[in-house]
Amino acid sequence: MKRCFRTPWRALFAVACLFAAQAAQAGAIDMLHQFLDGTKTLRADFAQIVVAKNGRKPQQSAGTMMLARPGKFRWQIEKPYNQLLVGDGERVWLYDPDLRQVTVRRMGTALGGTPAALLAGEGGRDALAQNFTLREDGEREGFAWVEATPRMADSGFEKVRLGFAGGELRAMELLDNFGQTTSLRFARIERNPALAPALFRFTPPAGADVIGE
Repeated sequence: MKRCFRTPWRALFAVACLFAAQAAQAGAIDMLHQFLDGTKTLRADFAQIVVAKNGRKPQQSAGTMMLARPGKFRWQIEKPYNQLLVGDGERVWLYDPDLRQVTVRRMGTALGGTPAALLAGEGGRDALAQNFTLREDGEREGFAWVEATPRMADSGFEKVRLGFAGGELRAMELLDNFGQTTSLRFARIERNPALAPALFRFTPPAGADVIGE
């Protein structure tokens, strides 16, 4: 069984990055600013749907995510198969228990010039402005939307949209350079819960193949 990790990695990096950054403008952008400015840790359930450019049958997954700013995150995909992504502040670990395979890269190398590079440090408004162009994107589905377009041509994404409701980030939509759209919806959001440091550490299980740095 072979799986392609490129799409999940890019999607999860972008989500984590935009949680870890800050912005300050009006309307929905101001909601983004206020939400991120008051969020040091975060825990939520997520449902993800990936639709290819050709409209082929969507790929669906679900799980839980946790973040501890700056630079630490944990994404546990639980359905339709298990997969774990952990950023410990120095390295990014991707573990597939079915394949008994671990892929590891240094944070800077793994994230490079992508939006998720903001996870490597405090980020801040200046860093976000340097990497993204933000604009108000109206209201739909009951959400107020912000559109973030990466300034770097090799970021892997054309744009990312963030949807807010009730002051909480409830949705994200990511359009990559291959025309593929990833939609995420968040539920059971907890802001600033106490999260054990061990959640953001990863040790490869005995017998697992380790690929990377």
